[in-house]
Amino acid sequence: MSRLQVVSGKGGTGKTTVAAALALALATEGKRTLLVEVEGRQGIAQLFETEALPYEERKIAVAPGGGEVYALAIDAERALLDYLQMFYKLGSAGRALKKLGAIDFATTIAPGVRDVLLTGKACEAVRRREKQGGDQGSFVYDYVVMDAPPTGRITRFLNVNDEVAGLARIGPIHNQAQAVMRVLKSPETAVHLVTLLEEMPVQETADGIAELREADLPVGGVVVNMVRPHVLDEDAVRAASGDHRKDITKALAAAGLGGSTRLVGPLLDQAAEHAQRVELEREQREALAKLRLPTYELPFLGEGADIAGVYRLARELRKLGVGA
Repeated sequence: MSRLQVVSGKGGTGKTTVAAALALALATEGKRTLLVEVEGRQGIAQLFETEALPYEERKIAVAPGGGEVYALAIDAERALLDYLQMFYKLGSAGRALKKLGAIDFATTIAPGVRDVLLTGKACEAVRRREKQGGDQGSFVYDYVVMDAPPTGRITRFLNVNDEVAGLARIGPIHNQAQAVMRVLKSPETAVHLVTLLEEMPVQETADGIAELREADLPVGGVVVNMVRPHVLDEDAVRAASGDHRKDITKALAAAGLGGSTRLVGPLLDQAAEHAQRVELEREQREALAKLRLPTYELPFLGEGADIAGVYRLARELRKLGVGA
């Protein structure tokens, strides 16, 4: 399995929750996972019911089997300071530039550079190894999971090489972008898209996959989130599509339940609505099947997406073979 797992999806599909569950699933059985946030929303901290994440890697959860999940909220300004120190040794000078507002200016006026910094930090974590004397040991993290921008921006965000091409054709920034792309366009990376069984999210997922493929970025799979259970079998769904009020009223009266006939209308209306939803979901599953990608379905969490729900979804992903 690819060591960098990028999770994107249309807003409202629960991509942050899925990214967190994926990090837990991959950390099962003693593995170590880093969960990375790049949008500054602190969604990971809210899910795991912890304080706001600083710009440092912090352990936030223990997975079944003793694995560990660390989290990092990447800040573009801090990443640029790290970059200046790494390539130019501008420790105190870099901090002075920040006070003057130059760092904020650089990360705002040049979004391509900002994306290089954000993706570069994640890719550095993918490549980082333990130091054992003068030799390099095993990887610090078995997997890095990125809670990435939404589907409409994911290709541009990841395709940082094109973004900086007009800004820096040579030099450290260019070299950094090239190093990032070597990871992002390799088998080390897989980009997963989260969707719902609804027309707009499924269409946006299909469009996003087409864009990723055109940019030669490695597509992983599709995660269908918030799947509601079917409460009617196929025969009942077909029956609900017709008008059977008279037959049901007659049957209730014959059974001595004539007083319940006022409930027939509302119950049949609900059944018809359910039948319409089942048909819509069938159509969306067919559309997703045409993408010819691994597809994983996660249940709707009636109790909400809290930390218990994240662990439940992680167990579901393990059952589906993710990280096994």
